[in-house]
Amino acid sequence: MAGIFKAYDIRGIYGENLDEEIARSVGLAFPAVLDASVLKSNRRVIVSRDMRSHSTPLAEALIDGLTTAGLDVVDIGLATTPMNYFAIGHLEAAGGIQVTASHNPAQYNGLKMSLHGARPVSGDHGIPLLEKKVSAGDFDRAARRGVRSESSVFDAYGKNVLSHLEPPRATGDLKVAIDAANGMGSIYTPLLDKLGIDIIPLYFELDGTFPNHEANPLKYDNLRDLAATITNHGADFGISFDGDADRAAFVDETGTPVGSDLITGLIAGELLRQTPGKHVLYDLRSSHSVPEYIQECGGIPVRERVGHSFMKATLRKKDGIFGGELAGHYYFRANYMADCALLAVVEILNLLRRREVPFSDVVAPLERYAKSQEINFMVEDKQAKIAEIERRYGDGELDYLDGITVEYPDWWFNVRPSNTEPYLRLVLEAASEEALAEKRRELEGLLGTPV
Repeated sequence: MAGIFKAYDIRGIYGENLDEEIARSVGLAFPAVLDASVLKSNRRVIVSRDMRSHSTPLAEALIDGLTTAGLDVVDIGLATTPMNYFAIGHLEAAGGIQVTASHNPAQYNGLKMSLHGARPVSGDHGIPLLEKKVSAGDFDRAARRGVRSESSVFDAYGKNVLSHLEPPRATGDLKVAIDAANGMGSIYTPLLDKLGIDIIPLYFELDGTFPNHEANPLKYDNLRDLAATITNHGADFGISFDGDADRAAFVDETGTPVGSDLITGLIAGELLRQTPGKHVLYDLRSSHSVPEYIQECGGIPVRERVGHSFMKATLRKKDGIFGGELAGHYYFRANYMADCALLAVVEILNLLRRREVPFSDVVAPLERYAKSQEINFMVEDKQAKIAEIERRYGDGELDYLDGITVEYPDWWFNVRPSNTEPYLRLVLEAASEEALAEKRRELEGLLGTPV
């Protein structure tokens, strides 16, 4: 069980440090993190799962624990994580759990947990409390066993997403390659068929062994087949979903991946066109072009630290319209302030149909600077290394929202400890490619060899 309780969820290797006993224990402990005032009148929780073979036994054990703890379970079956979030809000549940390991390889599994209104389980009263109770076997047995029922939210979820689609010029007006990576995006087929696009599908067979490539669109290697399909078929762009379909990456008509921070800016522009003056969140790894573009589109940019719990909480606090992260998470007011990759697809379609120019031309106005991907370094003493950076770059403008960010007039960088892996992560941006390369070499000399 060691190490499976992460900053945002529970994740481990099935049969090694995550099994049915742990899933059942999490179910027994789950009432402790739910809002007590909500539980007084509503003890329903949503449970769903992804396509991994071990997700079914884990979900069954989890449901046994939840009902033993006196919670009523609404089992929505095979579902994407955004569908789980939607179900929590739509069915007005006290919380929910998705059984998934997202983009991790086949041997992994996990639990993504939410409170009422799809709020994240976070803070001292969240995952650390769950870990403490599961480790100690500290469970309150309910006098009344909860009831399990089954339901489907697919139609309601689809109706909500498709309500944001602007009418296409004509059926098949755009040719789009879509890589489901053998993951949960595959179940969106009936909804994708209603988008009015000519779809070139890749790897739509549900298979939790991921026989074609990892279901992680952040790695460019996993986008190669999609890029080749785009160029070979003359597609207008491509979409790659991750394993539980809460993230999406986009590739333009030339086969070039588009940074998810730039996608955040583009979607923000679409939403602000309809409702100007709203707050839009972006994570601090994003290009400086993103807040600039949000302001140009009449919005109020809000810089936030990395992580869905922070993004969702701030989006709710600001009553924002939208937020996005470099990792490809897109948060919508229309999905209870939670991730919804399919809504991101809809908004990109709306934008391309309205502009009627190639995707690369739409992106070009945001490509104002030279920027790196996120670069990982294995560092034994993370805090000591951050302190060294602070001393070395003390003449810059420093802030500590997440790790350390250093700003200079013509370049900036952020170094932050990963919340889920033993890494320091670096992103940097400069006025030119030459300057970017120079500063990257400089920082690698301090941080070591990228992994």
